[in-house]
Parts: sequence; structure tokens; C-alpha cells
Amino acid sequence: MDFTAQPKPATALCGVVSADGKIAYPPGVKEITDKITTDEMIKRLKMVVKTFMDMDQDSEDEKQQYLPLALHLASEFFLRNPNKDVRLLVACCLADIFRIYAPEAPYTSHDKLKDIFLFITRQLKGLEDTKSLQFNRYFYLLENLAWVKSYNICFELEDCNEIFIQLFRTLFSVINNSHKKKVKMHMLDLMSSIIMEGDGVTQELLDSILINLIPAHKNLNKQSFDLAKVLLKRTVQTIEACIANFFNQVLVLGRSSVSDLSEHVFDLIQDLFAIDPHLLLSVMPQLEFKLKSNDGEERLAVVRLLAKLFGSKDSDLATQNRPLWQCFLGRFNDIHVPVRLESVKFASHCLMNHPDLAKDLTEYLKVRSHDPEEAIRHDVIVTIITAAKRDLALVNDQLLGFVRERTLDKRWRVRKEAMMGLAQLYKKYCLHGEAGKEAAEKVSWIKDKLLHIYYQNSIDDKLLVEKIFAQYLVPHNLETEERMKCLYYLYASLDPNAVKALNEMWKCQNMLRSHVRELLDLHKQPTSEANCSAMFGKLMTIAKNLPDPGKAQDFVKKFNQVLGDDEKLRSQLELLISPTCSCKQADICVREIARKLANPKQPTNPFLEMVKFLLERIAPVHIDSEAISALVKLMNKSIEGTADDEEEGVSPDTAIRSGLELLKVLSFTHPTSFHSAETYESLLQCLRMEDDKVAEAAIQIFRNTGHKIETDLPQIRSTLIPILHQKAKRGTPHQAKQAVHCIHAIFTNKEVQLAQIFEPLSRSLNADVPEQLITPLVSLGHISMLAPDQFASPMKSVVANFIVKDLLMNDRSTGEKNGKLWSPDEEVSPEVLAKVQAIKLLVRWLLGMKNNQSKSANSTLRLSAMLVSDGDLTEQKRISKSDMSRLRLAAGSAIMKLAQEPCYHEIITPEQFQLCALVINDECYQVRQIFAQKLHKALVKLLLPLEYMAIFALCAKDPVKERRAHARQCLLKNISIRREYIKQNPMATEKLLSLLPEYVVPYMIHLLAHDPDFTRSQDVDQLRDIKECLWFMLEVLMTKNGNNSHAFMKKMAENIKLPRDAQSPDESKTNEKLYTVCDVALCVINSKSALCSADSPKDPVLPMKFFTQPEKDFCNDKSYISEETRVLLLTGKPKPAGVLGAVNKPLSATGRKPYVRSTGTETGSNINVNSELNPSTGNRSREQSSEAAETGVSENEENPVRIISVTPVKNIDPVKNKEINSDQATQGNISSDRGKKRTVTAACAENIQQKTDEKIDESGPPAPSKPRRGRRPKSESQGNATKNDDLNKPINKGRKRAAVGQESPGGLEAGNAKAPKLQDVAKKAAPAERQIDLQR
Repeated sequence: MDFTAQPKPATALCGVVSADGKIAYPPGVKEITDKITTDEMIKRLKMVVKTFMDMDQDSEDEKQQYLPLALHLASEFFLRNPNKDVRLLVACCLADIFRIYAPEAPYTSHDKLKDIFLFITRQLKGLEDTKSLQFNRYFYLLENLAWVKSYNICFELEDCNEIFIQLFRTLFSVINNSHKKKVKMHMLDLMSSIIMEGDGVTQELLDSILINLIPAHKNLNKQSFDLAKVLLKRTVQTIEACIANFFNQVLVLGRSSVSDLSEHVFDLIQDLFAIDPHLLLSVMPQLEFKLKSNDGEERLAVVRLLAKLFGSKDSDLATQNRPLWQCFLGRFNDIHVPVRLESVKFASHCLMNHPDLAKDLTEYLKVRSHDPEEAIRHDVIVTIITAAKRDLALVNDQLLGFVRERTLDKRWRVRKEAMMGLAQLYKKYCLHGEAGKEAAEKVSWIKDKLLHIYYQNSIDDKLLVEKIFAQYLVPHNLETEERMKCLYYLYASLDPNAVKALNEMWKCQNMLRSHVRELLDLHKQPTSEANCSAMFGKLMTIAKNLPDPGKAQDFVKKFNQVLGDDEKLRSQLELLISPTCSCKQADICVREIARKLANPKQPTNPFLEMVKFLLERIAPVHIDSEAISALVKLMNKSIEGTADDEEEGVSPDTAIRSGLELLKVLSFTHPTSFHSAETYESLLQCLRMEDDKVAEAAIQIFRNTGHKIETDLPQIRSTLIPILHQKAKRGTPHQAKQAVHCIHAIFTNKEVQLAQIFEPLSRSLNADVPEQLITPLVSLGHISMLAPDQFASPMKSVVANFIVKDLLMNDRSTGEKNGKLWSPDEEVSPEVLAKVQAIKLLVRWLLGMKNNQSKSANSTLRLSAMLVSDGDLTEQKRISKSDMSRLRLAAGSAIMKLAQEPCYHEIITPEQFQLCALVINDECYQVRQIFAQKLHKALVKLLLPLEYMAIFALCAKDPVKERRAHARQCLLKNISIRREYIKQNPMATEKLLSLLPEYVVPYMIHLLAHDPDFTRSQDVDQLRDIKECLWFMLEVLMTKNGNNSHAFMKKMAENIKLPRDAQSPDESKTNEKLYTVCDVALCVINSKSALCSADSPKDPVLPMKFFTQPEKDFCNDKSYISEETRVLLLTGKPKPAGVLGAVNKPLSATGRKPYVRSTGTETGSNINVNSELNPSTGNRSREQSSEAAETGVSENEENPVRIISVTPVKNIDPVKNKEINSDQATQGNISSDRGKKRTVTAACAENIQQKTDEKIDESGPPAPSKPRRGRRPKSESQGNATKNDDLNKPINKGRKRAAVGQESPGGLEAGNAKAPKLQDVAKKAAPAERQIDLQR
């Protein structure tokens, strides 16, 4: 090799060459040429390395001496030497040369410098192997380069970037976890000096750093990621501008070609933000720009990125950059579903890491909790629940409220997530008390809310509530005492509706157990067609109690086959539903049955899952004899005052009462578990307590569970009998009832026991002391019902001589004339309470006899009908209006109760039925409400004949929105139950006339034709009322057109026009009204359904009690409503409304004239009808609205009418929502014209909009009074003789029907008060003349 060909050094660095022209080597080092061996070369180079290592920058002589050697070592021979040891030693020499000759390098050629630094960079790869023998030399090389900052020389080179890139890539590739801290420090020093002292960082160099942040590289070499992270932190001030330029190019200008890392920009931003937010100071505004991109996918990517940035634990980006935060929150309302979904998912981390941002998030989560997308609503719940489980303080009440709302979501997946989430929170914070009492109080509402869901119709909801109760509210895996303590205090703290739901849950489970028990009994019987049919019906019933009843039917059939084949399985199931099965046995049985049905080859077994659902519902996992004993002990502790009641948040009295109520409910479902002397001794102790409710519940428990007391526990029997006798004679009415039933249920000598109660009570009845009558009347009534054979005859004389003659037909006290239509129970006079119980006694007596041959039943019905019409039998005006309301309700309920017995239903006349029906339009709100509830309860159990469902049509006239809504729900429920019953019971097709809901149409038409408000068959306003009542019922019936029911109803209405009205077959006006109502019904059916034109599948049958047989060849094709009227009915403007609709028509006996005081001036009244009911009070009392507060009046309150002088006007503006105006002239007449009711449309508009159509005109004659609802007039002419009579004598037909009367200030005491009868003594009937002989 020609070494002389090396370029000459600069003059300043010229060294002295030896005299012979050769390179000077250190002492002892021979010439290094390509002639020597590699080993020899390495040996000599090591000596050279040592010489250079020992030299410093001040050795000028040596620097000159060894300058040729320095140039020689940079020759191609050494830079391209194949031996790595040679290259390493040369690199070390070169590094020292740069150190010694600093700040100037001995090499002036840029190309040579580039080759040298690339050579040195390649040698740094040797740092990778820390176990190498040469590692120390590699480390020395690195240390030297870093300390001297040798690479800074390259800044003078045009293509220095290539060297730096190679260096950075090399260092990032060799770094590993075996390197010590010093190695990393020197690498950082080396790279940071290049970044910080250079003119800038090129994109390629930046890429060589940022690429180590990419997830793929990060996972491969964590140390390179850490190195890059520290490097970026150290150089943040310098490199930030370069990073900003890179992201600007990619994000704003869209130049993705500037870097291979363009596709990873969002990952890089996340990592850079985590390293140091200052690296992205200029980048964040660019992200706000990207959030508003038109590309949904691009917005999604930015949202994902920012979610991580805002949500990271130590991030303060939201506070530092509010515009970006607000822009990000806007993405919660993004049109793109995945963007909204990503935003919602982010909220969970944000709530956990940044509670201070919860306020900002709440409003956006509220909107998203109502998102149309199911997945988003679901994730809102997950977000809130996840944060709440981490720490309840992270979520506010409003956020928990969103989850509460979603428990009623239309989608099962969302409802399930919400319910399970709340259940987990309850268990964590209430049951386990993980965050103290304050947190437990915050979520104490959860238990009530979860149980309320049991009211939902979906079987999935019910099953989930049962599962939640067993796993979260009262975990079944707890020990018995702890489990019962949990149940005891849970039951005591539940609200009334939750208690009802829990009771219903146990009732449903018990009913399903009985179905399974009956199925097993069928398996024991010999196979027959009847047996198979019964078994099929039972299987269908069981399937309805499981999720997805369609699939469940197949699985239940399969399970039934397995039961038939496997006797051991049957015995296990029998043990499971046995009354004596303990909770532990139940657990074992469930596991054993599941094990037998499991199929190892089938991991997902839907059949097994369905069977598990069934077993979980019927297994007694909470209650057994041991559990009942534990509950009784807890109650005893509460009685003794040694329990932890106060700590559990309930008072001792509440704990005792609730505990006994709980035991009472369980006595229905688990009666066998109560049979122990210890339990009964505790119950006897409760009987002696002063709390009436406690004693009543204890008696009922004895009644439900004491069947074996007489034989097994004689001591309990001897103690119990005198207590029951005492309660039946002198206890509360409820206690008396339960005591009589208890004696009848558990004692064999019940006749003797009941006689010992009956005889003294019947002899001691005294109407002069009514407060002492109530309990005896209750006891006597129930005794006569339970033992009619023994006590029917003795009761007859009691009824005739005392109940009717002495009690009902006499008013001994004068009621308080306060104008109220209803009073609380505690304010009702004892005499009226006694009369109410007397009416109930009559009904119970008749129900016991079940004999319609006796005239007693007819007499009782007549008596009830008279009471229904007014509420005052004696007509002495001594009874208060609120007491009359009580008696009307009792009489109407009595007729309805008797109608449930077929023998009495036959003798109830159409007139009596109509009077009973009018109770649902009573003037008193509470009467309407309670009567409707009783009616619904009887109809839903299929106890009442179908005609009574027609009564609900009259609810269209009720002015209170909640009452109309309640009536509609009742109709929906009744119709659904009847259709389901027909579907499930093939034999029911023989009784379609009494079951098919569509057959209510003729009853409804007949009832409306006899509506006392319907007096003129061509009056458009009255016809509009009829149409509203018809549509109120038909709308529900016509929801579906199963079996062409629309055509069937149309045919039925057409057929009614053929016969005559059986109630008054010879009265042409009555028949005309009937046919007119038929035409209105046909008009409604034709307008609402396009499917009624088809032929009816069968010819409907009309009830003969209400319609005569049609005459042969008679065709009634006459139209009873004109075409103009038809158009008005269907499209006419809304009818103006009067006060309270027309629910309260003044009703009185025929011929009775209201007293009207004429003042010579016209007065009006503004009556407030408050339609906002408080559901928490069972709708018993109505809240006073703001309007009521202002005017000081509301329905059923004292002086509900406020008389205000007004100037006569032609038209009165409608009063919307809750206030309804009524203006009536009072010059010589009183008009109770009802005005327009709210039009019931298919959409069921919620707002009551009533207007008045009455016009006040001083010169014109007043409008004739409309008839008052109730009893029929004796004759048409009696109340309608002359025009003058029409003006001054209204047709009186009973009591008012929810209309508020108006009179001048000097008139009646209060609005709603019935006008007193004129002082016509001759027309007064003496009370004795109205006595009814019930002995005939």
C-alpha cells in the first residue's frame, strides 16, 4: 500500500517526519503495514492506542511527531480492514486523535471526515454485546466521542445529516437492558449535543428518534423507547419547533409523504404528550382543526387521541387548553355514531382521573343517555357505573339518575346493564358498607328502584329482578342469621310499592312451584288423553314464566320427557319443591339436576340454561324453617329493644311492624316453615301488643299456618282461642275479620266457636252507639258468609229488624255541612262508618246464601240502587256531602260485589246496572277513583260479567287526565287478559259471549243510550260526547284486527239496529236513542279502520237481557244521524268545555227542584280542577297546583267555588291545561250544562283542553238545564211539561256527576253542593214509607 499518497496536513498541523521519510511510531512500536500479520498488527495498534490515550492536548511536540501517524490511521487500509478488532483499535485511535487535536481536526478533506465518522459510527455497533471481551474498548470509544463532542465537527459538512442519522439509528438499535446507566448517559450526551448545537433537526433525523415511540418498535425494544423519551425531554426547547413543523405538514397541509411516520401521527402525539406536553404546544390548535373535519373517520381518530390525552391521570390539558376541551366535548353530539361512542367511553377514565371535570361531562352524558343508538346508551351506563364502583364520590346524583332512567329503556341489553350496575353499587356500598354511611345513604334508593321494575310486563325484567334480589339485595349464600337480618332490615326500609313488588315476586315464585308440583302429580297418574291434555296446558303455563316463551315451550317439553324417563330426576325435583325443603337441600338439588342434564360435549347448552332459569325460580334459596325461626328471633329482639334497629336506620316500631308484615307474606308462600311452638309463642306475644297492625298481621299468620295447631300444639290452641274471641268482639274491624276467618280455618269445632261470637254480638247491637257497632257488624257479616247454613236464618231477623230498619233508614246525627265531597277516614262519623259496614254485611250475608229465590237479594239491590243515586236514603238532609259520597261508593261496590255471583247477576236489572255504572262519573274524585280500582280488580280476575267492562267507556268524561289514563290502562289490561285466557284455554271458546272483549260493544252501546246526559238524539254536542265515549273503548279494541275483529264489531253494531231495547221496548224515543248510538258507533268504526268492510267471520250474538229478539223480515236501514252531523262528529271543531267536564251532573230524585236565589245580577265562577295527582299517595289526594294556590280552591275542598263578579260577555276564552271556566246565568234558573269534553283521538292527547260554549246574554232566556245523573225520571212529561218548566225546573235524575255548581254569593254554602229541596212538606216521603221488607 502506498502510504505516501496520503493528503498532506494543513500547515499549522504539519509534523516532523523522520529523516528517512517514514512515519514516526511510538517507542517500541514497529511499522504498521499490510505486510505484517493481523495479530501482529493488533499488537502494535494496541500500543498506539495506549500512546494516544496517554496524550493530552497540551503535548505539542508529540502532536507534531505523531501527525503523520494520525493521517496514516485514517487511510483506506484501516477504515476498510476486514478484522473487527483492527477496526475497533483504529476507531479508538481516531477518537483520541480528535480529542488531542481539538478543536481542529488533522483531516481537512470533507470526504475523508465523512468516511471517518461513518467508520466510527459503524464501530459503535459493538456496544450491543456487553459480554464481549472488547466491550470496554467500545465503551471507551463512546465515552470519548461524547465527552469531546467529536461529531460536532460534522456540522461543517454538507451531508452531515447522513452521519447523524446513521449515528442515531445505531445508538437506538444497540441500546438494551444490559447496559448500565453510564452507557445511556453517554449516548444521550452525544445525541443531545448534535440536536441542541446544530442548526436544526431534519425530518429524517426526527424520524430516527420518533420511530422508537411507535407501538411496534416500543414493544420490540423498550430501552430504545426510554432513550428516545429522555432525549426528547432533554431537548424539548430545541426540538419542539421541528415536531410542530412535522405535524403541521401532516395534519394541516395533508402532506403525508414528508415522513414514513405520517400514518402514526396520533400515536406519536399521545406518546409525546405523555413525555412532555410542552413538546406539543404548537400542535394542539391543529387538533382542534382536525376535530371539525368533514371526514368521520378522521374525527374519530382525533377523538380517540384526545380522549387519551384528556383522560390520562396527570393531564391538565383540559384546564390549560379550554377551547380544545370545549371543542372535544362537542363531539359527544357528533353525527357519526362511532365518534359519539368513543366520546362516551372516554368519560369513564375522565371521571376517575379528573373528578373536577364531572360537571362539564354531566350535561353531555345526559343527552347521550337518550341517544337513539342502543350501544351508546349502554356505554353511558358502563361509564357511570365503572366510575362509581371505583369511588362513589366520582359520580354525582345526576349521573346516577341517568342510570336510573335507563332501567326502563326500551332495549333489554341497556335495561340489564343499568339494573346490574345499580345492583353492584348497592351491594358494595349498602350491604358491605365500603364507603361509610354517607355513601350508603346516597344509593339507598337503588333497592326500591330495582324492585319497582318487577311491575314491568317483560318476563326478562322480572327474572333479572329475582336474580338481583337473590345475589345482591339479599345474597342467598350468606349464613341463615346474616341472610335473615339482611332481609329483615331491607323489608323494613323499602317503600310501599317496592314491598308490593317483593310480595308479588314471592307470590309468582310460589305459583310456579305449585305448577311444577301439579306437573309432577300428573306424572304419577296413568297415561290418558285427558292427562296428556292437562299436562300440555301445565307445560304451556310453565313456559310463560320463562324467558322467550316461544323457545321455552320446546325446552319445557323436552324437560318433561326427561322427567318421565328419569325417576331419580323426578324425586330430586319433588324434593326441591317440597314444603319441607331447606335452603341447603335446595342448593344441592339444583346442582344435582343441572349435573344430570349437562352435556360435556356441548359447552353452550340452551336447554340446560332454560332449566336453570326454572330451577332458580322455584328453588327456596332464602326461606326455610331455620330462616323463619331467625326472623322471629330478630323480631323478638326488636320487641325487647335489644336489636340494632337504629343502627340499621329504622325505628323499633317500624322494624316490628315490617317484620310481622314480612312474616305474614311468607306465611302465604311457606306456611309449613312456621310450624313450631317457638314461632307461635312469639306471635302470641305480638297479639297482646297495643299496635293494631301488628296484632292483625299476627292473626293472619295464624290463619295461614295454623292448620296443625289443634292437634300438635294444644297449649297454643288454648291460649289462642280466647284472644281470637276477644278480637272478634272488641278488636278493630280488620282484626275482627281475620279472627273470624282464623277460627273458621284452623279449628274443627268452628261452629261452636263462631256461635259463641255470633250470639252475644247479635243481641248487643245498638244503633244509638254507632262507634261500638263497626266491629260487631264486620264479625257478623263474615260469620254469616263463612257459615251460611248455621247463621243465615238468625241473620235474616238481624238484617230486617236492625240493619235496615234501625240503622240504614235512620239518621241519628247531623253531618258537618262543610261542603267537602270527601273527608279522611278519621273524620268520617261513626254512624256513617257503621252504615258502610251494614251495607257490606248485607252483601256478605247474601254471598253466603247464594240464593236468588229469596226476596232479600232484590230488596238489597233496590236499597243499594237508591243509595247509589244519591247517598241519602232518608232524604232528611242531615247527612253531610262527604258522608253521602262514602255511602254511594259503598252501595255501588255492593252491587258490583253481588254481580260477581252468577245467581245475583241474573236478577240485577239493567236500570240497577246503569246506576252502578254512573258511580264512575261521580262528582267526588275519590269515589270515582276507588270505584274504578275495584271494578278493574274484579274484571282482571274474570269475576265480573263482561258488561261491567263497558262502564270504563264513561271515563272519557272524566276531566282529570290521570283518571282517563288509568281507565285506558285498565281496559288494555283487561282486554289483554281475556284474549290470553281464550288463547290458553281451548274450552273457553264455548263461553265467547262472556269472554271475548269485542262483545263489550253491545253493552257499551246500550249503556250510552241510557246515559242521563243523552236526552236529545239529534243534539250534536251530546252526540259528540257519545262519540268520545265510544272511541275511548273502541280505540283500545281496534288496536289489532285479529280474526277480522273490526268487521265483527261493525256487524255487531249493525245487528243492534234490528231488535228493540229490552229495557223499554215500546218507547220509540228510547229505541231511537239506541239506534242513534249505533250509527255513531258505525261512523267511528268506519272512519278508523279500512278493514271493517270485509265480511264478519261469524254472526254476533246479542245479549237478550238488553235487546229483544229481532222481528222477522225487519230491516232498519234508516240513518239516525245526518250527513252534516256525521262530518261534524269526525272533523268538527273541538267542543267547548264546562266545569269538570260533565263528570259531575247534579242528580236527585225525580221532581226535586233546586233552590235558586235570584240576585238580579249575573255572576260567574272560576273553578280550578287540579289534574296533577301525586302517585306516591296512591292518587288518593290531588296536589294543589300553582293555579289552585292562587285561587284557593280545588276539587273536593271546602268552598271549592269562588264567586267572582264579571261583566257579561258573548264569548269566553278557553282556559287551557288545568283551569276550566264556567259561566252561568243565575236569573231564575241554574244551568249545569256540561260543555265539551276533551276529544279522545287515536294519539291519546294528554292535555285537557276544555272550552265553554255557554254565552251570557242579559236579554235572552237562559238555556234549559241538563238532567242530573243517576236514577231515571218517573216519566218523560214529569220533568218536561212546559217550556216554562224547562226554564225553571231542571230534570233531576240523582246526584251531581263531577260538575261544580254555580250560585250567587247568597246562594248555597259551596259549589258542588246539591241545591236543597223546596220546602214542600206534602211531597216529602216519610222515612217509614221507604223501609224495605227483607223478610218476605
